[in-house]
Amino acid sequence: NMTGRAAIILLAFSLAATPIYIATGWSKPITVRRALGLYAFLYALLHFANFIGLDYALDLNAILQDALLSKPYIIVGLGALLILLALALTSTKASMRRLGRNWLRLHRLVYLAGALAALHFYWQAKAAARLDPLIYAAILTALLVVRIPPIRHAIVRTRQQLAAKVASTSS
Repeated sequence: NMTGRAAIILLAFSLAATPIYIATGWSKPITVRRALGLYAFLYALLHFANFIGLDYALDLNAILQDALLSKPYIIVGLGALLILLALALTSTKASMRRLGRNWLRLHRLVYLAGALAALHFYWQAKAAARLDPLIYAAILTALLVVRIPPIRHAIVRTRQQLAAKVASTSS
């Protein structure tokens, strides 16, 4: 489904903003991170709407009986969607002020949403097409690994050393 793929790609782009900043010092991606996250939520919501509207014709009984009880990838995808919903609802500056330190704690759940989205994609993929979800999972993993403090510090230190070396050779 294209809406699900768009959602996970946009989520990956939003998660890539910080690693791009860490690796390059370029802050422009940080300014679009929130918009990318909101678009990821929008596409995840459209993906869910397709699921309940097109796949199950809004039949709540069929959704509960068939989908939720027999297809664990639906539960995982719903978990990712609910996290993205909470993040979208609290993405305003007013929410940041109101929640204080808890805002950052809440928004760190985006990493869990990414992992759940990748797992959802993997579990629902047909056996012949399982490479795509693994690629997304690998990209999301790399984007999360860059945030681990010792790795982040090493990347920043290397970037700064390279910048200093370039500056000293150009003067």
